[in-house]
Amino acid sequence: MAKKKSKKKVINKLVLDEDNNEEEKRVEFHEMGLDDRLLKDIAKLGWEKPTVIQEQAIPMILEGKDVLARARTGSGKTAAFVVPLIQKILLRKQRTEEQYVSTLVLTPSRELCRQAYSNIQDLSSSCSREVKCADVSGQVNIKAQRSILMEKPDIVVGTPGRILQHLQCSNLDLKESLEMLVIDEADLVFSFGYESDLKALLEYLPKIYQSVLMSATLSEEVLTLKKLVLHNPVILKLEDSDLPDTDQLMQYHVKCCQADKFLLIFTLLKLKLIRGKTIIFVNTIDRCIRLKLFLEQFKISSCVLNSELPVNSRCHIVNQFNSGLYDIIIASDESVLLDTKSHVTDQEKPRRDKRKNRAKEYGVSRGIDFQNVSNVINFDFPPSLKAYIHRVGRTARGDQLGTSLSFVGENELEVFNEIEGALQSGESASSLKPYQFRMSEIEGFRYRAQDALRAVTKVAVKEARLKEIKSEILNSKKLKTYFDDNPRDLKLLRHDKALHSAKVHSELSTVPDYLVPKALKGSNISYSRKRANPDAGSRRAETKAIRIKKKKEENPLKSFKFKRSSQT
Repeated sequence: MAKKKSKKKVINKLVLDEDNNEEEKRVEFHEMGLDDRLLKDIAKLGWEKPTVIQEQAIPMILEGKDVLARARTGSGKTAAFVVPLIQKILLRKQRTEEQYVSTLVLTPSRELCRQAYSNIQDLSSSCSREVKCADVSGQVNIKAQRSILMEKPDIVVGTPGRILQHLQCSNLDLKESLEMLVIDEADLVFSFGYESDLKALLEYLPKIYQSVLMSATLSEEVLTLKKLVLHNPVILKLEDSDLPDTDQLMQYHVKCCQADKFLLIFTLLKLKLIRGKTIIFVNTIDRCIRLKLFLEQFKISSCVLNSELPVNSRCHIVNQFNSGLYDIIIASDESVLLDTKSHVTDQEKPRRDKRKNRAKEYGVSRGIDFQNVSNVINFDFPPSLKAYIHRVGRTARGDQLGTSLSFVGENELEVFNEIEGALQSGESASSLKPYQFRMSEIEGFRYRAQDALRAVTKVAVKEARLKEIKSEILNSKKLKTYFDDNPRDLKLLRHDKALHSAKVHSELSTVPDYLVPKALKGSNISYSRKRANPDAGSRRAETKAIRIKKKKEENPLKSFKFKRSSQT
């Protein structure tokens, strides 16, 4: 046992010392002994060098070791297990042509399953004939997926609950074929209610197989999962900060009252002080809809990632956001979707627990792969340090730069102070700098924000939620077959369209010059429309008179003129 422990310490030390000798120890992808087709797909994705977790995990997984890897969000954990599992399949196909399910990838949500499946497809596009993958996490009937599993794909991706159902129905048999088990986002598996499913699933697996666990944290759930799945694992705990360095991620905060949050977000977006793809985090779905309706008053287009929508719609929203169809997405956090109230009765607990598990799956601060996000705005300040890290982790991913801005209300100061203290006390201290913004310069916008808020009533929010759900249900049921045959038309289904549930004041959409702060008047950005030509009204009136005269001339009853005879 002593030898094993010392071995783990040496491995961890190598990981810790990597930053100090980065140039000397840096291992390239082509030095890992990967297949040329796999290297070609890596080059297509634009990956020049492996990340720290990829550099350490890929060789160890290729050696057949069980691995437990902990790294922060956006560090490349998914590719750290996808690259070696594809390589192992390609090596096996060189030895034998026998087709069977050799790899099982488990994730805690359908969105994460689609993300893992997409990454596998991207990294195996040059060898798609040799590497076959199937995602069985959808909402379709299990019988409909049986034909997919009958083809025995090399990789099967799914949630623990769905995979267990297939095993129990004998649609999937892994007793003789499974070689590798991968659990992505392992720290969320138990919290999403999959503990019993996972334990039952393990009984259908062979006694010997390689296991890989990827996690953003090493929580108690992960340690429990480690005992169930891993055998003498190598633990890769990257001792870097939970958030990128200050030169990559800039964090700001603004202290204000709750009413001023709407004023701030309106002015920052309308004056174009915030540019690029932006995620705005709020605490509830009603808050999402209310903020969208508020922004609609000023013709600011945004999209709501509503947890009440079907999974296909949510994935479609994220894909459209990633492809650049719209720049602002409003989302809620899973940690506050769970409304813990002390007065819940015993009869309500089972239904409430079921709703909790469902709400956790639909949270978006974790897991979902938002791409090229420039800004994260905490419209409602997160309730914990973990939630803050996961939200802000949506930006500054990989080598990209990012900015976070948090609105701190009067009732959120206590949580803010705790989180700020925890961030400053870390090994790589980071702080939330105050955002240099003078509230006095935007006082002229206050009456506009108040008028817009009055229009966004509770009834308007309720009607907007119902309208969005009905619209998505009709689109998914009535037009599913059509969109399958016409994928181009699917792109026209925009999720950032106006809901029109609140009364829209068209005069609020423009910003007059006299309201623009002095510091921004010298910029090249134009905030207001061009003034109308004063002669345009007279020209329109003149044109209308000509049009009426012409109609009279064309009408014989009106153009007929009686001339009196001179003889009478």
